[in-house]
Amino acid sequence: MKRLIQILLPLIVLGGAGYYFYYLVTTKPEPQERGFQTPTPEVDVKTLTKESYEVRLESQGTVRARTRSTLIPEVRGRVVSISNQFREGAFFETGDVLLQIDPTDYKGELVVADSSLAQAQLKLEEEKARSDQALKDWERLNPGERPNSLVLREPQLREAEANVASSQARLDMATRNLERTTIRAPYAGRVLSKNVDVGQYVSPGNQLAGIYAVDFAEVRLPLTATQYKLLDLPNIYRGEDPGLSEGPKVLLESTQAGDVNRWKGQIVLAEGAIDPSTRQLFVVAQVANPYGRTADGRPPLKVGAFVKAIIDGNSIEDVFVIARKLLRENTYVLVVDSDDYLLRKKVHIVWENDEVIVVDSGLDEGDRLCLTYVPFALEGWQVKVMSEDADTNQIVAEEVVSKRRPSSKGAGGNPFERMLAAIPSDKTLPADLKARIDAATASGDRSAIRPLMQELKAWAEKEGVELPARGVGGPGSR
Repeated sequence: MKRLIQILLPLIVLGGAGYYFYYLVTTKPEPQERGFQTPTPEVDVKTLTKESYEVRLESQGTVRARTRSTLIPEVRGRVVSISNQFREGAFFETGDVLLQIDPTDYKGELVVADSSLAQAQLKLEEEKARSDQALKDWERLNPGERPNSLVLREPQLREAEANVASSQARLDMATRNLERTTIRAPYAGRVLSKNVDVGQYVSPGNQLAGIYAVDFAEVRLPLTATQYKLLDLPNIYRGEDPGLSEGPKVLLESTQAGDVNRWKGQIVLAEGAIDPSTRQLFVVAQVANPYGRTADGRPPLKVGAFVKAIIDGNSIEDVFVIARKLLRENTYVLVVDSDDYLLRKKVHIVWENDEVIVVDSGLDEGDRLCLTYVPFALEGWQVKVMSEDADTNQIVAEEVVSKRRPSSKGAGGNPFERMLAAIPSDKTLPADLKARIDAATASGDRSAIRPLMQELKAWAEKEGVELPARGVGGPGSR
């Protein structure tokens, strides 16, 4: 009996399970059929017209002085005094005395050279007198005959003249050496570094200081081949002045201690060689009087400062200017044809920056450019045009999934209204969150919408509130 039960019991269990499975299969309800309708996106469009575009080239560089020098003495001696302008960071004008070397020895050399010159001049006068007397004696003793140079003492006369010239040269040299003991500023500038002080002995070759001129400041700006072409700078050939008298205008911008300051300048030179490592060509921008005081109290443009540059380029005519965010896959844009179907058009870009692209071919005047981001946009997808010639500044960025304007069937004119309407009356939204939602909606700050929607969803999940699946209408929403 026990053996029989062990055999029959598993069979009974298996039979009951099979019957139950059969019952579930035969009595399951038929699935409800739901019709599917392809969504029709609502988009804004803008009719394209050709226009001109003023190119602004962006570059950057470091400020440098146009003229930079190292002061080196031409005579030796001990430094006996320095001026107040001979300090690091101090300004000086042309001819200002910066440093004085002990002139005592050079004054003595000047006196000796002056004495030697006087003696040489005396001997020269004596030789001239002897030569004149020799000529008179010869004419008296040898009338009608021509005297030779020795009779007239011409060699002695030339020797005396040479001694005078040599003494004069030594006097001039002594005078210059005495003047060189006073180190004067060669131009208006500023002291960059100071290497000597009072009491130090210096000689030719020692570096006294590093200085630079303050009449102009320069910035080397790298440009790509495309950027350089849009500047339309003339080619410089052999024998021509490389400077540019009417170069493009440039605006230099620097941020110092949180303040943004700007200086106006001009491109004055295009360097003649291409950088072998970057394949870029450098142009030189120049700003006049960078250390001059201005009415608005702008700080000086200091040497070594890093600046950003905006250069006025050429004007490109008969082009389409399109917001960069509308470019897809860096190749094409979406347009809406006359029957409201989406089309892809490949465009040729002649210029671009972070905000816009400039297109010269691939589009036609009168094309309706799609301004609304349509995810998975397929060629030939029918759309519904909501507004013509919309402002491109109102385009939603691509990180937003979609955009939908309120329709007669919609509930709410902003992306939060459907979600707020689903909150039960016994649940109260935090006042701070509600205030921020209202502020973002009123200001139209789209960058704040996404994080606020996430915060609203997190609050709803915590409170057990079920919100609509889509807070913002778009393709596929009902």
